[in-house]
Amino acid sequence: MKQVLIIGYVWPEPDSSAAGRRMMELIELFQQQDWQVEFASPAALSDHMPDLAAAGIRTRSIALNCSSFDQYVAELQPDIVMFDRFMMEEQFGWRVEKQCPDALRILDTEDLHCLRNARHQALKQGREVSPQDLMGDMAVREVAAILRCDLTLMISSTEIELLTRQFKVDPALLHHLTFMLPALDEDQRNQWPAFSERKHFVTIGNFRHAPNWDSVLYLKQTIWPLIRKRLPEAQMHIYGAYPPKKATQLDNPRERFRVLGWAEDAEAVMRNARLCLAPLRFGAGIKGKLVEAMLCGTPSVTTSVGAEAMHGTLPWNGVVADEPQQIADAAVALYQDQALWQQSQAYADAILQQFYDGESQGRALLARIDLLLNNLQQHRLNNFTGQMLRHHSMKSTQYMSQWIEAKNR
Repeated sequence: MKQVLIIGYVWPEPDSSAAGRRMMELIELFQQQDWQVEFASPAALSDHMPDLAAAGIRTRSIALNCSSFDQYVAELQPDIVMFDRFMMEEQFGWRVEKQCPDALRILDTEDLHCLRNARHQALKQGREVSPQDLMGDMAVREVAAILRCDLTLMISSTEIELLTRQFKVDPALLHHLTFMLPALDEDQRNQWPAFSERKHFVTIGNFRHAPNWDSVLYLKQTIWPLIRKRLPEAQMHIYGAYPPKKATQLDNPRERFRVLGWAEDAEAVMRNARLCLAPLRFGAGIKGKLVEAMLCGTPSVTTSVGAEAMHGTLPWNGVVADEPQQIADAAVALYQDQALWQQSQAYADAILQQFYDGESQGRALLARIDLLLNNLQQHRLNNFTGQMLRHHSMKSTQYMSQWIEAKNR
């Protein structure tokens, strides 16, 4: 039986974020192979995390910049170590390599942080993203972590193209893995409320994720006023975990703009809405709220950033638009036109089948892991850049960590 250690940036919260749902999908895939999964994190425990112990997942709280991790991982001797986001590889990767040199090291980026950061900076300055934005300090750190690992899981085909074209990363180090979803069946579809039974607009997203907060402000200040004039009875419902005071203060019943915070049943909220509205102006990866909308039979209006890498050349289950008036026009049209709404709803089937089939994606990932475990030495020899980055002369993260530990004594 293989032993898998996952080092989490945070504890998984599948009901709070798409990253949390993806993490649980991976854990469930590993458990289906009868692999023992242990989840360790330096983060504080969360009220929204599932009962991992009840699911047969061992847990461990670990400390940053502390050699106590060395003894822990040396005793555990995992076959596979997966780092949740590049910051965890920076912090613990060199320790894993030292104590468990034969363990397969996998990085799960969740999304490409340097791309999201570059787009954010460009948006704040009111301009397009430049190559200089992409090639900043965060890219240096993130791409270095990718090169030091044996395999990196990428959720977006756009990000794979960026890494291979812009940063010259060897495709042999990357694996495309979107959300791994079960197939929809007729019983689920029959439970979807009809067009006439649904009302209002909805968006859901963790408020700690900067693109979601920007989207809420954009809705409040620009998009919703355009829609409200034409749909006087409709309401905009904003749901999400960890709403700060600045978000709850946007709640305005008179304007029919409701900030409702944590959704006890996010699926029911999405299923009963007539339209999902997600005008994301920056970000990376693929968007969990838009996949959730498809699973609930809810058409969506989003931006090109929102729909990026999510549907290939297939028709979107709604409308993709980037200008405020175009977004508002599309939202109003879908909200009022039942035939258009039903056609958009139907487009989701092909998207889900082609891009989010959990069974085929799971098989492909397991086959890739098996191949690497059986050819790990040669795989690492082929990755000379990764060897170079793991050389002692390049280990600034290790020496910084050891200096912090010594200073803390």
